[in-house]
Amino acid sequence: MSPASAKARTTDEKVALFSRCFSGRTDVYGTYDPASGNSRIVKAPVTRQVHLSHLRGERPYGVYPLVTDRVRFLAVDFDNEDPSTPLAFAALAKRYGIESYIERSKSKGYHAWVFFQGSGIPAVKARLVARHILEEVECPDAEIFPKQDALNGKTPYGNFINAPLFGRLVLEGRTVFVNPTTLLVPYPDQWGVLEGVIRVPERLLDELIELNELGHHEPPSPSIAVEPNTVRGATSFGLPPCAQRMLREGVRSNQRVSCFRLAVQLKRVGLPPDIAVAALQVWAARNRPENGKGIITAQEILIQTSSAYAKGYCARGCEDPAMTRYCDASCPVRQKRQAAATPAAAPPAVTTNDDHPEGANS
Repeated sequence: MSPASAKARTTDEKVALFSRCFSGRTDVYGTYDPASGNSRIVKAPVTRQVHLSHLRGERPYGVYPLVTDRVRFLAVDFDNEDPSTPLAFAALAKRYGIESYIERSKSKGYHAWVFFQGSGIPAVKARLVARHILEEVECPDAEIFPKQDALNGKTPYGNFINAPLFGRLVLEGRTVFVNPTTLLVPYPDQWGVLEGVIRVPERLLDELIELNELGHHEPPSPSIAVEPNTVRGATSFGLPPCAQRMLREGVRSNQRVSCFRLAVQLKRVGLPPDIAVAALQVWAARNRPENGKGIITAQEILIQTSSAYAKGYCARGCEDPAMTRYCDASCPVRQKRQAAATPAAAPPAVTTNDDHPEGANS
């Protein structure tokens, strides 16, 4: 969204737009002390003044999304500074037909917001689909708001999540919506983002739940609603530990080879090329090249990413020196390779005892 697309809006228009997007319980809300960070519940009506004070940066507003058993939005809290996971979540959600909006949170990490049509949908459906996507991008521990499927006597309110656009933090580039295709730079027209929100219909969630057999106790079946990986041999949405570490820490050498290998990994997890480029530009800023070399340029990133996506590359590059220095013993790919390379033990020629229990935890 370009600055030219921004238009003047009155205060009343902004408050009304904010209220439409971040509406939940109207009899209670959350807040926190910006100095200490201590949060608390406020048992009072959610009024226009509550929203206005938040937007002016006077008093933070936290919304309780769960109304009995329904929600008008869902938010996922990615509580770390690595943008690759929220980007992967947003990319996969989009391939399911679900638009999500990434917000830079107030302290660290990101929130991904999804908005629903009408007066709300059953929270259980929204949470099932969100959890399914998180499992596919191998981030099952991310918090989903609401945290419950329904309210009851033991959970009369649920949990609140801090709303975006808290006035004083907006000036610092926090609590704002960011563009996943431009280095996660804040959109110049935040109100244009909210005005253009694409809301998800309940029927789409119903289709995804049915097609992916969600809600069962057994592990979910592979998704047949979409085919997230089109690369032959791609079997997982998760980045291996080596790639996660490289993206998190940056590299000191082999930047171009590393960029290519990381682009292949991002392709494997289903990210489209433009979002992969954006993620790699964030990664490049963390690089600290040795021997006075310069940081890989945006043009070089584009070239390496285009090469990775243009051809049928799908190998993880485990033998490449650019990757091996970041290899982790916990990596399932490494463990599988080691197991395959280890000769099986020969069976004993004679046995005198047939009682070999497997153990209670097998």
